[in-house]
Amino acid sequence: MLRVTKLTDYATLVLAALAATPDRRCSASELAEQARLEATTVAKVLKPLAHAGLVEGLRGPGGGYRLAQPATEITLFAIVEAIEGPLGMTECSGEHSNCELEPHCGVQSHWRRVNDVIADALNGITLAEMLPGAPRPRRTIPARLATV
Repeated sequence: MLRVTKLTDYATLVLAALAATPDRRCSASELAEQARLEATTVAKVLKPLAHAGLVEGLRGPGGGYRLAQPATEITLFAIVEAIEGPLGMTECSGEHSNCELEPHCGVQSHWRRVNDVIADALNGITLAEMLPGAPRPRRTIPARLATV
């Protein structure tokens, strides 16, 4: 089964909590309460999210965390890559392949195509669209993607 890790799922919950109150800073404990997660889990996801430039932490009085960019500009692709690392369905579908079978492989281009479709889908959904109550945009699958 293909799925993102729990940490990526939790990171999305934390980011959604921040996006719900974009004008204020939230402490890690507040985020934990809002997302109904353990404080240690929230701390664990905030670090790579900050490293990826999705959140910023501010110290001192009035400090806390906030989104580093508007929720409309944060894609699911950015969230997944912040937590999981570069997207790669198979060893050869990423940018830097170390597969010893690559020179003789007849399916590599197909896996890269699948990888591209998933990347396009993740890039096509923003954090703002993931918020509870956000309208679901009607999307059509582009013809080049529908043939995968």
